[in-house]
Amino acid sequence: MSEPAERDVIAAFEGAAPIALAATPPKELVVPAPHPDDTWQLPGGTAWVYYGEGNTGLVRPVLMADGFNSGPSSLDELWAGLQGSACPLIGELRRRGRDVVLIGFDERSAAILDNASTATEAVRRAAAERPGRTRLAVGGFSMGGLVTRYALARMETEGIDHQAGVYFSYDSPHNGAHIPLSLQAFAHYIRRLDSRFSDQMNSPAAQQQLWRHIEDWSDKPGVSPLRTQFLDELERVGGWPRIPRILAVANGTGDGTGNGIEPGTTAVKGKGLAITGTDLRTMPPEGDSLAATLRVVTAQRNDVLAENLPDVAGAPGGTLESFRILADVLNKIIGLGVDTPVEDHCFVPSVSAVAVRGLDTHQDLYADIASLPPDEAQVDDFLCATRNERHTKVTEELCTWLLDRLPD
Repeated sequence: MSEPAERDVIAAFEGAAPIALAATPPKELVVPAPHPDDTWQLPGGTAWVYYGEGNTGLVRPVLMADGFNSGPSSLDELWAGLQGSACPLIGELRRRGRDVVLIGFDERSAAILDNASTATEAVRRAAAERPGRTRLAVGGFSMGGLVTRYALARMETEGIDHQAGVYFSYDSPHNGAHIPLSLQAFAHYIRRLDSRFSDQMNSPAAQQQLWRHIEDWSDKPGVSPLRTQFLDELERVGGWPRIPRILAVANGTGDGTGNGIEPGTTAVKGKGLAITGTDLRTMPPEGDSLAATLRVVTAQRNDVLAENLPDVAGAPGGTLESFRILADVLNKIIGLGVDTPVEDHCFVPSVSAVAVRGLDTHQDLYADIASLPPDEAQVDDFLCATRNERHTKVTEELCTWLLDRLPD
């Protein structure tokens, strides 16, 4: 069999699903969500409202914002991720008399500040429609936690009473998220064949969240200017909302136990005729610099180098099966078959999810969070999982802790 021509590979990509790195539920678990009790059309998004058991309107609202992906939020995916888990979060909230307001966005990869305006309008409407004095609970999953964090902080800066008693984040990348340099480079390397993966990696929300980013495969990793601008704007509004109690949970351990993924390990290995030679690795170890070798439908092979960056892939934290997501698409295209010795990596380190330290050193990434001085925590209370698990996985351990701390 001969190697496929570039035009054939382009046509195959056009007929394939996009390579999109996000913590979405498996397709077989996504079923149509129940019809909401109310639907709010918001600037830049939609809120789907489900009343608590026995309620005929908003009484004790819990607002939860969607996380990162490409394209508009899907109610069916949101429902499957939050309800079809070991802890059926939506059902448990409603059983306790809580009203669930799911905040979705027209474009999940848009700038965080843009989607924060959508969340702000949802908070305003919930506060206006809710009778009585019960405070709101406002937060989100992954990027949704950053969106609502900024929205509430900006409302306070502008003198707007958001009526929130609790702000919570669920495995949100407060101090940054990690997509391996090899994957970012591959996304940009195949841009001429299919730009969708590169577009996602270069989207405003991705750049604002990623600890290190490259715009093109040959770039040196650095902090995106869009991330710097976002952090400056967050600081301008005080960094955090000050009125509500601030809660955070992490899908990773808090005792410094990593996930076992070694630095410099081959995660994706090309085996198809058009991709042989491609070798995507986890962050190289100290003393090495090779992050990836790239070859797709060309004779030339190109190396991607990274130096003096810590071993993030194996750090304690919520994991994302990014290498497998890539492989699932490539293995459906003739000539682009790959092996995946490693399927996932740390995506949101625990120290980032509970906002205690950054990602710049091994010592910080693998810190025993419980032993750190209390004043290092930027949140009022937090919980780390007892094991490293999938990013935004809804577990009984984390949900029970969170549910028990919502406002009365």
